Amino acid sequence: MSTSGSRGGDAAAEAAPRPAVTDIERALEAILMIADEPLSLVALATAVGAPVPAVRQSIERLVADYDGEHGGPRRGFELREVGGGWRLYVRPEHDAVVADFVLTQNPTRLSQAALETLAVIAYKQPISRGSIASIRAVNVDSVVRTLVGRGLITEAFTDPETGAIHYETTDLLLTQLGINSLDELPPISPLLPDGADGFDDLR
Repeated sequence: MSTSGSRGGDAAAEAAPRPAVTDIERALEAILMIADEPLSLVALATAVGAPVPAVRQSIERLVADYDGEHGGPRRGFELREVGGGWRLYVRPEHDAVVADFVLTQNPTRLSQAALETLAVIAYKQPISRGSIASIRAVNVDSVVRTLVGRGLITEAFTDPETGAIHYETTDLLLTQLGINSLDELPPISPLLPDGADGFDDLR
């Protein structure tokens, strides 16, 4: 009896329907839309509940779709493999219009959380999102996206071993602060209430 039941369970598991191709691709798009770091095929497969080979094929189809292959329109964004993972990026030819929108059409003030995160990056750059979160003891995903969108920080490099993106400030920040270089930033230690926790290697 137990053997028969076990075989029946195995058969049921094998017969369980897998997500349809279109369902996998739409799910991948949803995940990639909110990702602020490259995601590996294994991570994507786990997220959408599909086998890695199926996810790899879906990624290839999405890349071709966004590139306008097979007669479709070429999108203003692309799906690019960086640091062993996949992420959506604005195409380089649209950088100028995006920067113009961010800087002139959406001039809202930065939140306190964004200002604090920007300060951490300015003094500790290049620095990964995980390290920023460790220093601030809060999730900084959305804040980092905001700062990148505002053109105040940019991706410096991707760690080849961990895939973590490291961020640094841009010349726009210098312009906004009215300084010529980061060397003109004031010493941070005297401004901290408990010395230099998280900034022990700074001036």
